[in-house]
Amino acid sequence: MKKVHGHTDGLKASQKRRLESLYRRRLPQGYAVNAEMAHELASISHEIRRQVAIFANRAGKVEFVIVGTPGQIYIPELTGYAPAPGRLLGLRYVHTHLKAHEGLSRDDHTDLALLRFDLMAAITLTPDGGVHRVHTAHITTDTVGAPTKELPPMAPGHLLDNLEPLVREIEDEMARKEKVLSAGKTEERAILVSITTRPRKEALGSLKELEELAHSSNIATIETILQIRKKGDHKHLVGSGKLNEITIAAMQKGATILIFDQELSPAQIRSITDQVEIKVIDRTQLILDIFAKRAQSRQGKLQVELAQHKYMLPRLGTMNTAMSRLTGGIGGRGPGETKLELNRRRVRDRITILSKMIDNVQIQRGQQRARRNQNRVPVISIVGYTNAGKSTLLNTLTQSTVLVEDRLFATLDPSSRRLRFPREREVIITDTVGFIRDLPRELMVSFRATLEELESANLLLHLIDASNPQCEKQILSVEKILSDLGLDTIPTLKIFNKSDLIDETRREVLSRTHEGLFISALNRATLTPLLHKMEDQIEVLITETPPDESPETDD
Repeated sequence: MKKVHGHTDGLKASQKRRLESLYRRRLPQGYAVNAEMAHELASISHEIRRQVAIFANRAGKVEFVIVGTPGQIYIPELTGYAPAPGRLLGLRYVHTHLKAHEGLSRDDHTDLALLRFDLMAAITLTPDGGVHRVHTAHITTDTVGAPTKELPPMAPGHLLDNLEPLVREIEDEMARKEKVLSAGKTEERAILVSITTRPRKEALGSLKELEELAHSSNIATIETILQIRKKGDHKHLVGSGKLNEITIAAMQKGATILIFDQELSPAQIRSITDQVEIKVIDRTQLILDIFAKRAQSRQGKLQVELAQHKYMLPRLGTMNTAMSRLTGGIGGRGPGETKLELNRRRVRDRITILSKMIDNVQIQRGQQRARRNQNRVPVISIVGYTNAGKSTLLNTLTQSTVLVEDRLFATLDPSSRRLRFPREREVIITDTVGFIRDLPRELMVSFRATLEELESANLLLHLIDASNPQCEKQILSVEKILSDLGLDTIPTLKIFNKSDLIDETRREVLSRTHEGLFISALNRATLTPLLHKMEDQIEVLITETPPDESPETDD
């Protein structure tokens, strides 16, 4: 006899036998439940004063019997049943509610939507243990509105027997939608989630930036969810109820990935993925993915790989530790290394190798900087928030063809070009990787070889997207990163780009708050004041700085 699951403690032997006998019963096809089974479940539930549930397959065979508490039923792992894409679970869920007025609860509808049961039925009891009503519901295939639909309650003598065609109709529609999604699956489809304590306006700006990051990684955003809380849930970041809503939305709308705006701890990733079947990543992992796609040079690829391994190392603990152990050979007796420990060691070894390779790159770059210093060629570096127009400015100033795209982090590897001023002064102008709010610390460490290029700059051009509503916050983010890198002592010019996209009022506000030049990087005619300002600054710096008699080189 199969096991009776759930809260069976305290039951009499006779009551357990009645529950076990439910496995020998069959439900007729086409019915959520027949009158005979409904009365038996109601009688047992009334006797033990607990909810009782059965799960029956499409042939009517009872596969699971579960005993709950007076108020709820905990559904165990339904071994052998998992909903395939475009299909329902293949099980009917029939259970009791002890009170006549209860009907289907919110938890019932959530379980129905998440687990995709063929049908859900709740039997409400009369005071003497009879059947009061049978409440039924099924999932819907609508992408808008409630994910489930409840049918009118039925008396025990008037149970509907035409529910089988309904199940087929639902599955046909699910299969059709899955086929459409699969046929057009050229990119991931994401739900973006932000759980924050910040003001709503600021949170919406951050969520918009996450959407741009997703677009930059060729991920289509199908929905954004914002929840403002006093503090995040330590287990799921979101509350368990909100996570259920997000999971249901992902199923309804065919999402393939869930992206959180906040960095998730290893424990939170594990807890969320235990409940959500699709991929789950956070903002940091998304940025690392973008960097991995955009890295072209050997140095860039090394730095991205190092950042990915450093991010991955503490999260290897979320993997299943119940893996086989390696044993055998002399000295191999005993437990050996777990697969997880072996993976960790390999990641640590790779981090060591990558760090040494990047150190060699730093030495080479240090030697290049020393030669530039010896030749007295000034260096101007363009810095700024990602997608502010740095590559466009470099192209316009030097008439070059560095890649330009309206995407975040379109340029990852730094590009340097020579620029000759009207007074015949020649400089090197460099376009660096864009900054972003809360730049992942793994990237800050890994990209030190690239960011150290800024240390040799004689002048920094802080390029600002004046048309971005968040430009004030972007200015603060860039200044904070420059300060963290110890670069805030280098002379800096603030340049407001895309000034043709703002009105005069906005221009006056920015001009009063910040001293800066207004340009349009696409219009060379607007760059004349900038060229003169750059040239004047460089002349002053060159005059004030004596030539190096013995330029410093890295060993």
